[in-house]
Amino acid sequence: MSVKVRNTASDALSDLLFDGMTIMAGGFGLCGIPENLIAAVRDSGVKNLTVISNNCGIDDFGLGVLLAAGQIKKMVSSYVGENKLFEKLYLSGELELEFNPQGTLAERIRAGGAGIPAFFTRTGVGTLVAEGKEVREFGGELYVMERALTADVSVVKAWKGDTEGNLVYRKTARNFNPMMATAGRVTVAEVEELVEPGRLDPNHIHTPSIYVQRILKGARYEKRIERMTVRPRQNSAAAAGEEV
Repeated sequence: MSVKVRNTASDALSDLLFDGMTIMAGGFGLCGIPENLIAAVRDSGVKNLTVISNNCGIDDFGLGVLLAAGQIKKMVSSYVGENKLFEKLYLSGELELEFNPQGTLAERIRAGGAGIPAFFTRTGVGTLVAEGKEVREFGGELYVMERALTADVSVVKAWKGDTEGNLVYRKTARNFNPMMATAGRVTVAEVEELVEPGRLDPNHIHTPSIYVQRILKGARYEKRIERMTVRPRQNSAAAAGEEV
């Protein structure tokens, strides 16, 4: 078996976690989040974390469990509207927040993985986003400088992976995971299906094994729906009208 393979999420994170570290966590909402690795971070008790992720899960799931445990000191995010505890902690000053336009966040992570220390973008010029940052003019337009993001550890979720660390993501669960896999000093991936090398079509591999240091098959996945919205059935609506 490849030296990259770990049997459990706790084993995959052993000797990597420490107080005050920076963690990147893949996912968008609750889609494509590394559920098992997040639970292992919670169980480790590590604290004063800076977490880079599009959002912070919901109150009782995803990265929200780290908030509830008081383990996160700062979030670097784009959207935080589904987590009431996040709002409470931020407004009370107990949680730091570095807010980013979503495309800027994605590019900061991609740049970090590509070894690009900073870049200029028009997004955010003239707004709070640009405060304290360098602004330059290019071609008659103003651009704000954004610094790249990297992390001590990136935790990502893929659909399939092989024992060498090649990863395939499924549909929208791809989201931030590929960029984060490149931007961590150490990248730990959890997958739903773990296969032997050669079983994945090389043309379908999204993250090459060179970026992944440890990999595990996730023990279980809840795959919750963040917010369910359904349309009433016509017969139900008709019945309700008759009762009125």
